[in-house]
This record gives sequence, C-alpha cells and structure tokens, in this order.
Amino acid sequence: MTSAGLIGLIGTVAALCTTGAFVPQIVKIKKQGGEDISFAMLIVYLVGVLLWLVYGLMFHAPAVIWANVVAAILVATALVLKVTWRGPAGESSRARRLRVAVDMDEVIADALSRHLSLYNRATGENVTPDVIRQKGLDAAIPAKYRAVFESLPHEDGFFDDLAVIPNSQHALQLLSSEFDVFITSAAMEVPRSFDSKFRWLREHFPFIPTSNIVFCGDKEIIDADYLIDDRPRHFAGFRGTGILFTAPHNAREHAPVRADNWDEVLAILMKSRSALGVQHSVKTDIPETQELAIS
Repeated sequence: MTSAGLIGLIGTVAALCTTGAFVPQIVKIKKQGGEDISFAMLIVYLVGVLLWLVYGLMFHAPAVIWANVVAAILVATALVLKVTWRGPAGESSRARRLRVAVDMDEVIADALSRHLSLYNRATGENVTPDVIRQKGLDAAIPAKYRAVFESLPHEDGFFDDLAVIPNSQHALQLLSSEFDVFITSAAMEVPRSFDSKFRWLREHFPFIPTSNIVFCGDKEIIDADYLIDDRPRHFAGFRGTGILFTAPHNAREHAPVRADNWDEVLAILMKSRSALGVQHSVKTDIPETQELAIS
C-alpha cells in the first residue's frame, strides 16, 4: 500500500469512528432518555460539525463533506430525542418514582403501648399515652425510673408482636404503587431488635421487598425524597422533606410538616406528587391543608 493509500485509509477509519460514535449514544437515549447527556455539549458539537462541513465544501473535500453531513444528522437526532423522548408510560425521561422512607416505631408499629405496659408493671406507675402527650416524655417518667424505662426495649421479645398502627398497611400498599417505599428503622439503637423487627415486617408488610428494609443508625445516610418519622431529630441531616408522624411524645414539638394519621400522610404525599406534575391513581378524601416543600 502506498503512503497516499495509507493516509486515505487512516482518514476513512477516523471519519467512520468519529461519525459513528453517536450511534450508540442515540440508542441509549431511545432506551433510557437523555437526562445524563449535556445539552450544551450537543449544541457545541453540532456547531463544530457544521463548520467542518462548510470547510469541506470550501475546499471540495468529499471525505470531509460526507463525514460531517452524517455526523450533523446524528447529532441533530440526539438533540431531538433528548428534548422530546417520552418513557413507556408517556412520562418524561426526567420523571422518576419518588422515594419515601418510613420509620417503624410509632409510625407503623405501636411500640409505645408495649413499652408503657411493661414499664407500669415493673414500677407500679400508671403512665398513659395521654400523660405523655400532656407532660412530655421526660416529665412523665420520673428520674428514678428512667433507667428502667430505657432498658425495656433491650429485653428479648419486646418487638415480637407489636400492634400495627391503624391504616398503615393499607396506606403503604397504596403508596407502593406510586412511590418507592423503604422501611428505615434506627435499629442500631437496639441491635437485638433486628430479627424481631424483620420478622414483624415480613408478617405485617409482606409487600415491602426485603431489599427495601433498611436498619441503620444515623438516618442522614437515607437517600429519599420524604422521610416519615416520629423523631424530629432524624430530619436534621436528611436532605429530603421530613414528615413528622404524630405520637404522644412529639405532640408538643413543632414540625413544618406533620401528619396525625396515615390518611393525612396519603393526602400530603399525593398533593406533593401532583405539584410535580405527575399523575397518580390513589384517591384520597382528606383535605390538603399543609403546604409541602418539594425537594
């Protein structure tokens, strides 16, 4: 092969590579959408290709002309797909299922009733949820019995057969059709609770995949859009929107967004989803009274 032929071959292969590079990109956009592709990069690249085309026309260089005509078509196609692509259900590729993280104790599991029952039996006291609601937890539990109260959740069997918070099963089943729902329990506070909590969840919430059950310490690690929790401290490092689920011990605490029951949780979340322009099929009759920060 002559040197001129080799140069021509190298140029042809180079043109094929640079021109065809956008073919797999277009295939990816058609399958997954173009959210991860820079719009500015495509524009600049298209301008560069068109300038090369002008250059080829001015110097009557066929290889430069055809390579950049094809490249311009491919880049323009990628641009159009990025702007107009819709998913299988007609939603924009930018839309995704929102994530909802849900605490366990006092949100879906009634641990307080068990806690107070054991505490009253051990101390002879008569502390009720109403007492805690009126006085606050610290005032309701005398200092001399604080150690007893705090030790009870560490006893074997404490979490075995807790009652289910009313309507939580139905609500989470509905939410699971619209959101990615995760159970997120700060179980590291009571490490011996892992097995009991996991069995309890499989019994009462079997529709939650085991891959969506998270036992952790600091809920700052949770990557979700919403966190439903009864402890305001868990919202401190959370990057999404916290929804305080009302329980006797937090009745006197302020929260930007609070839900007194699971019907209100449904209303709040569906309102926020509608505000994002996403259609949903879950119907609620609860007045939408709270403004929710959309994260």
